Amino acid sequence: MLFFEKYIKRLKMKIVVTGASRGIGFELVKQFSATASNTVFAVSRNVSKLEQLKKECVNDNVISIPCDLSIPAEVDRLIATLKQKTETIDAVVNNAGTLVNKPFSEITTADLEYVYNVNVFSVVRMIQGVLPLMNEKEKSHILNISSVGGFQGSAKFAGLSAYSSSKAALVCLTECLAEEFKDRNIAFNCLALGAVQTEMLEEAFPGYKAPVSAKEMAVYVSDFLLNAHRVMNGRIIPVSLSTP
Repeated sequence: MLFFEKYIKRLKMKIVVTGASRGIGFELVKQFSATASNTVFAVSRNVSKLEQLKKECVNDNVISIPCDLSIPAEVDRLIATLKQKTETIDAVVNNAGTLVNKPFSEITTADLEYVYNVNVFSVVRMIQGVLPLMNEKEKSHILNISSVGGFQGSAKFAGLSAYSSSKAALVCLTECLAEEFKDRNIAFNCLALGAVQTEMLEEAFPGYKAPVSAKEMAVYVSDFLLNAHRVMNGRIIPVSLSTP
């Protein structure tokens, strides 16, 4: 009975998902909100898509927070809003990402700053902001979403040097934070995803059809977020049926 009561308690989770307006993030919010006792904070700069997302969720437990993660001041406002809405957070999925598909010789400083602001620096700011809120009474989980393009030894593709290198930085950051916070009750893990049928994949590889849908990958990611931190920390897991 005690185990059962603890399990029920852990169903009442407060989860933050960035990049919630499309693709995997959109489907993740729907997955997490299907449990009525959860509270899901859906973060994206696209207000209309957040409104659509709330309409598609079966329960009224999604709190949408508009935020352009590439702007530090907006991330600060996001953290302030979270602190107003909740005293603790059980899990965070740093899913938001962007890319520039250009030959290396044509990539500008502005391109790099934009990609790294969203894919790396906003994650750093996000984690620093939510750390005081992370639930350390029950083991909490911060999950970073990277790419097999940022996974050492994997196939690389021309035109994606900014994107792939930023995702490689996220991989290393995860390992560093797992070590730095290993004495606290917070786990840090990273999933390096392969080809998933999303709008971002279409931007990188126009016309390519991935063998995995955003909804299918969201099922895997949601299960990983809710369970993997009990048995692993600082792990970088490649999740891929294929790369283009």
